[in-house]
Amino acid sequence: MRNSERQPASQVQSVDRAISVLELLARNGEAGITEIAGELGVHKSTASRLLSVLEARGLVEQLGERGKYVIGFGIVRLAGAATGRMDLARLGRQTCQTLAETLGETVNIAVADDGVAINISQARGSAAITTQNWTGQRTPLHATSSGKVLLAYLPDAERRRLLRRKLEEYTPRTTTDPADLAAELDRIVEDGYAACFEEFELGMHAVAVPIFGSDGDVVAAMSASGPSYRLSRQRVRQIVRPMTSAATELSEQLGYYQN
Repeated sequence: MRNSERQPASQVQSVDRAISVLELLARNGEAGITEIAGELGVHKSTASRLLSVLEARGLVEQLGERGKYVIGFGIVRLAGAATGRMDLARLGRQTCQTLAETLGETVNIAVADDGVAINISQARGSAAITTQNWTGQRTPLHATSSGKVLLAYLPDAERRRLLRRKLEEYTPRTTTDPADLAAELDRIVEDGYAACFEEFELGMHAVAVPIFGSDGDVVAAMSASGPSYRLSRQRVRQIVRPMTSAATELSEQLGYYQN
């Protein structure tokens, strides 16, 4: 086997062993290097290297200088992020459904995920012609209403970093100039909503509002989308108010308190 083939296999094995270590500590509460090495079927030096990496990432902690290892608080951080998304999807399901019935348009909730927006909940409107099922799909931040909301409320440094990327053109209406997009993002924060008119898909309009978490940061965006002939620019402005009310209600369920 060539070196290029051996290396990925070795990396996969290391990941599998690291997960086994975390599962062992979760099951037993604590364990020493000898016990961990025996569980993995590896030499103590190999187990020690794995634990050093996990400890550097905050995923395990050592009790005392030469004590046993336990699960670290880094796991809590990772679990909290996943739990937060699950709670948001669960709580948002009924809000999406109620709003979709009120507006007659498809309503989505999306969160930021590694430079894109990912839709975690959707309710279809009552209209005969509705948009496709976006649940689980990843969409660009700069060309969708939800994505623009998520991008607008990012910390300045993160926003600037993402704006340095090439902005792909999906339709002739997509904003691809970073300066123009930055100005639009500032207006979104000021206005409290974002709109897209055929920027991601020709014939589709959408509008989105922010959802806030308990710490006051924007954790998601709620959007309504539909065909351009029905969701006109004028109607977009009209539905911002009920959408903001629904998003505020969901934000409060997540622990957000508005002064």
